Amino acid sequence: MLHAPSHRRPSVEFGQPLALIAVSSVMRSVLAQLDTIAASDSSVLLIGETGVGKELIAEYIHRTSPRHPRPFVKVGLSALPPELLESELFGHERGAYTSAASDKKGLFELANTGSIFLDDIDDFPVGLQAKLLRVLESREIMHVGGTTPIPIDVRLITATKVDLRTLVDRNVFRSDLYYRINVVPIVIPPLRERPEDITPLIEHYLSRYAANRKIFVAGDAMRALMNYGWPGNIRELRNAVQRMALFANGEIQVKDLPAEIREDDPISAMVKACTRCFGEERMTFDQVIACLEINLLRQTVHQCSGNKTQAAKVLGMNLSTLRDKLKKYDIE
Repeated sequence: MLHAPSHRRPSVEFGQPLALIAVSSVMRSVLAQLDTIAASDSSVLLIGETGVGKELIAEYIHRTSPRHPRPFVKVGLSALPPELLESELFGHERGAYTSAASDKKGLFELANTGSIFLDDIDDFPVGLQAKLLRVLESREIMHVGGTTPIPIDVRLITATKVDLRTLVDRNVFRSDLYYRINVVPIVIPPLRERPEDITPLIEHYLSRYAANRKIFVAGDAMRALMNYGWPGNIRELRNAVQRMALFANGEIQVKDLPAEIREDDPISAMVKACTRCFGEERMTFDQVIACLEINLLRQTVHQCSGNKTQAAKVLGMNLSTLRDKLKKYDIE
């Protein structure tokens, strides 16, 4: 990830395909698309909350594509000051401005023949969107202060943490740029909507951060981890496991869990699982209620290990009513 204040360039990465961990049907259906997508050269837009693993999926797409031997450049747009963004992306000529003491290649040039990943495309300044669109359409860049077009051949992968259509409606994101980058959209569900993935992810990170020790998670601790809403998604889970593995002595118990997980009650967990309901301005009252109901149904069925009869008793409703609701919301 590029951090502009230090003026460090992003690494140009090569390597072997990555392993993506998913057992939930909703996530496996997402992953099933990736091999087909990777084989093409189409632009990809990854849509998902912060921490769901958009960068990892972008890297997977590149590493399994025909471009995998070539550079993969990752750019965190939100970390770049707007006044540096044009120069960083497209390069500059010596003397283009006061501090331009020498020629400098832009990130698109560094990614030539490979792939470039623009994270947080929703933060891209309106004033530069037309230039980015021209680059994508013409497959040429122009250095700041330059006069000669430079041809480039890159595969574009972008990511957004919000629905770009709402930004288009508010006239803060160009509709033509939106349609140009939204050739293949992939929605990555938050961790709270795929609780089946929590256990294998915890086991994966335990094996990474405690490779030389045998650490187990006690049953009540695992239930607390499963019931937690994970507002920070996989990034939050990874950091929590790393912290627990550091201090664990053989077995992780409830007392070893971070306070926010240990003290999370069922009602607050459900509310946290519905952050989209309360944060999405365009949702109607009926849509908010449906979102709350979906999360309550999904969480209860999961806690009952898929036993619908037991879940219906917990929810205080008839089994036929539960089945109708599960069918209505397409909950497996």
